[in-house]
Amino acid sequence: MKRKLYNNLLKWKKENVKMPYMLIGARQTGKTYILEEFCKKEFENYVYINLDSMESMKEVFEKTIIPEQIITNIEAILNIDIDIEKTIIFIDEIQVSEKAISALKYFCESEKEYKIVCAGSLLGVKINRFKSSFPVGKVWIEYLYPMDFEEFLMAINEEKLLEMIEQSYNTMEPMINNLHEKALKLYYDYICIGGMPVAVLDYIKKEKNILKFNDEIIEMIITSYMADMAKYTVNVESIRNAKIYNSIPAQLGKENKKFKYSLVEKSARAREYESSLNWLISSNMVIKCNSVKTPKSPLKAYVDDNFKIYLSDMGLLRTLAKISINEIILNKNILYKGVLAENYVAEILYAKNREIYYWQINSGMYEVDFLINMDGDIIPIEVKASDNTTSKSLNYYINRYKPKYSIRVSTKNFGFSNNIKSIPLYAVHLI
Repeated sequence: MKRKLYNNLLKWKKENVKMPYMLIGARQTGKTYILEEFCKKEFENYVYINLDSMESMKEVFEKTIIPEQIITNIEAILNIDIDIEKTIIFIDEIQVSEKAISALKYFCESEKEYKIVCAGSLLGVKINRFKSSFPVGKVWIEYLYPMDFEEFLMAINEEKLLEMIEQSYNTMEPMINNLHEKALKLYYDYICIGGMPVAVLDYIKKEKNILKFNDEIIEMIITSYMADMAKYTVNVESIRNAKIYNSIPAQLGKENKKFKYSLVEKSARAREYESSLNWLISSNMVIKCNSVKTPKSPLKAYVDDNFKIYLSDMGLLRTLAKISINEIILNKNILYKGVLAENYVAEILYAKNREIYYWQINSGMYEVDFLINMDGDIIPIEVKASDNTTSKSLNYYINRYKPKYSIRVSTKNFGFSNNIKSIPLYAVHLI
């Protein structure tokens, strides 16, 4: 399945292949798949090393960080000759060895043109807790997230529909009703299964019949996340990580979605759980959205102590919240649909910007779901799960701050009136 990140890999190959490439992302987002595909397609020779399953390879990096010695040892273990001019080496699960990460600096600084790509689950956590000197400036770092709605449509061969969506976005003219309804139907399918490649692949294999989708796939991903928490943390932190993760559907289900430690556990305190929350954020399993009371640029300078936490994938949120696919398709769970829509927008905005913000004042009496910086202008974004777009908060914000324009995301078709852009949920990736 095609991923937009592939173009970034081609750019790395063209511009700075000598700098090792590191792909960070949560488990099951497709890191290994896309890097293997890139290595096989774009290079004459390819060597794959998994530091988690190949203990002998982990030992290679524990013994030395000198590139020439590392390559010699790899050749001996695999009984191969490595032509470094024609060969790319993929180091998977690199988070297992801190020394392997440190060695990337020396591959970058070597006179020889080594070609190294690496990936691993929980790399973000490893970097944040790195005990040695992380090779800052010596590694090309990028992030891979679950497939967004655009990639989902690409995967199911709906490129023509994507073109029509983009055309309407650029003109703000409504799509014809038939296409609008088709895109909304696919949006609902997407929020049921999410963007994990293995889930999308099952949807394709089931001939895009959402009612035949195998929900056990998402449950297995959640199980693997819990296993990672147990494997890579001490017992107390592992338990706290899991409690926070499992509390997120309830956190988002409140009228005021501000994250509260008391919803994790009645006696929970920030000082006890903050480390676990940061672990989940660094792992890319969850997304933090900071609150600002003053919508000025740069938004980061005006954050306060409040924040929301979203899940990294729609399918994971639906499954953790115990919402059946039938409830979504038959429009039974109206209230929580708003939560799903907001989480969906958070995912897409975060993947594009790496930081997201929302605005609130008077203890949440007035709140706008998201704020983004568009060429120096702070633009408010309100999210609605239906075509009911009445909102006192957005109106209050507009009257008070006079933004250049505002965005309302909903099931309504494209349009632009009263200085508010109406953008359908299926077009958020274009914002």
